[in-house]
Amino acid sequence: MEAFVEVKHLLKKHKNATRPAVNDISFLIDKGSVFGLLGPNGAGKTTFISMLCGLFCPTDGSIIINGKTHHTHNKECKQIIGVVPQEIALYPKLTVWENLMFIGRMYGIKSADLKKRIADNLEILGLNEAAHQKIISYSGGMKRRVNLIAGLLHNPQLLILDEPTVGVDVQSKQAIIDRLKKLNLDFGMTILYTSHHLDEAEDFCSHIAIIDEGKLITQGKTEQLISDNHCKSIEEVYLKITGNKFRDK
Repeated sequence: MEAFVEVKHLLKKHKNATRPAVNDISFLIDKGSVFGLLGPNGAGKTTFISMLCGLFCPTDGSIIINGKTHHTHNKECKQIIGVVPQEIALYPKLTVWENLMFIGRMYGIKSADLKKRIADNLEILGLNEAAHQKIISYSGGMKRRVNLIAGLLHNPQLLILDEPTVGVDVQSKQAIIDRLKKLNLDFGMTILYTSHHLDEAEDFCSHIAIIDEGKLITQGKTEQLISDNHCKSIEEVYLKITGNKFRDK
């Protein structure tokens, strides 16, 4: 497999922090893979994603995205990345269509192409009949589906998903995962996925890395991690490696 993302000895220490948020981690994300990044609260996942998106500069080490870095090719790197944040990144008093048209225009997508992309995605995710309702009237699951569309409009080569199904009903969760699987299988989209839903991660991700306290604890193919740790599931692997200490303070 060809590496699409190369993380090399990555370090990030925030000012006045007692320890690095990300501490000398290295791994590869293969092109066309679904890569799960798992870890407890405060493990360093959000800091890593911020560096991957070019929002934070590493204290040391590097992230190479399709042969380029944010330091030397910031615009090119950002153009091929799509982000679906945990927070709903939409304007509540605008309609779904208005939100997506605004976001698409920021990407520089031509009007006719943009309208088709929006219409196709709304149809696939079951939102076409509510396209002209304001976001504020949407349920949590519907907002999540629109959040996903917003991150897909420019057809990114790397899609970053931060808890994409948190707080949604079973139907919306399934619609989101089915759409992501199709994008991965049909178009070879590389996906980085973070979640606390470990059963979902096991089903969805071909590769998994677990980090804790900023350090990479283990990584590998999902089935191989389960086998190597003599466990029955990724949840068992996760608890075996990270322990039972509470992390929700």
